[in-house]
Amino acid sequence: MKTTTKIGKPFVFSFCLFTLTFCCQSPKSNHVTPEIMEESYYSLEDFDRIEKIDAHVHLRTDFDTVFIRQAARDKFRLLNVSVYTSPKLTPEAQENFSLKLIGEYPDIVTYGTTFSLEGFTNNDWERKTLDYLEKSIGRGAIAVKVWKNIGMELKNEKDELVMITDPAFDSILQLLVEKNITLLGHLGEPKNTWLPLEEMTVQGDRDYFRENPRYHMYQFPDLPSYEEQIAARDQLLANNPDLRFVGAHLGSLEYDVNELAKRLDSFPNMAVDMAERISHLQHQAVTNWEGVRDFIITYQDRLLYGTDLRAGASDIQAKGLTEPEEISEHAHQVWLRHWQFFTGDQEMQVPKVTGTFNGLKLPKTVVDKIYRTNAEKWYPGILQ
Repeated sequence: MKTTTKIGKPFVFSFCLFTLTFCCQSPKSNHVTPEIMEESYYSLEDFDRIEKIDAHVHLRTDFDTVFIRQAARDKFRLLNVSVYTSPKLTPEAQENFSLKLIGEYPDIVTYGTTFSLEGFTNNDWERKTLDYLEKSIGRGAIAVKVWKNIGMELKNEKDELVMITDPAFDSILQLLVEKNITLLGHLGEPKNTWLPLEEMTVQGDRDYFRENPRYHMYQFPDLPSYEEQIAARDQLLANNPDLRFVGAHLGSLEYDVNELAKRLDSFPNMAVDMAERISHLQHQAVTNWEGVRDFIITYQDRLLYGTDLRAGASDIQAKGLTEPEEISEHAHQVWLRHWQFFTGDQEMQVPKVTGTFNGLKLPKTVVDKIYRTNAEKWYPGILQ
């Protein structure tokens, strides 16, 4: 369906009234003035003057400070997320580097930790993991991340795949509740993962799974299905209603805003970040612009901006970018395009999406939540 790029004055007036009422959650207390109406939306020119948070990046080496320097120019703070992918890059090494960055860039960088799965079947794994997490939290970690290897690679002593609902994780989850620490969960993968490459909906997924075939679940029909992965995550949340949870990458429900809405309705202590999945919102906006916009406005308190920026990202590799200036400009363009998508109403084309779509032109109140205040709410301590 072709969307219109111009929004008429009657629509803007009525929509602003709705937005102010919704966001304040107290219709009788709202008083809409002409001044508020005139300041309802941001423009592209506001990009480098508004304070923002990218709540999902991966900085691993000194080279990656190119992202930090660009973030300073573009008014971003960064949540640097540790992730356990293999014993080669330990949680301790990632944490030490994050603490180094925080020492050098205290006004820009905060960090989330993770834990090792090495020795998972050993009797002392749980105790060692709890001790490490207590130490990390004491050193300033504001979140703990779990990754897709839980559910896709990790096995128990019976050689069975371990899901996040395994009792081995119960004490860890309880610790996070007690310490008021958010669990950032990359559990499962995009639904595209269970499709052939040529049927995937966005270029980013095609590139990633071409480069990482071991996670291309279409090739492994005997492993748990997409539905089983999502069901395990949902069961985790049902079992732990007091756990504050941020689902990384739109909670692996990136393919349909309606499916994501169902989970947000079911689990009030769940939010999601948008890291490396904004292209999926844009893909849906090609044919369902209004649905995507309505979803973001309705769930404006549950959505966090993030990019998954890292030097080894598929799009950086595909472009052959190696020089600091090139990668810095790449980060700037990614951040700028996303800002245009959320704040503008122009027709857009982006590298990862087939077809054109219009910017969402979200009200300032919604943009501020996505880009800053939701991160402050869902990650207490991010301002430290």
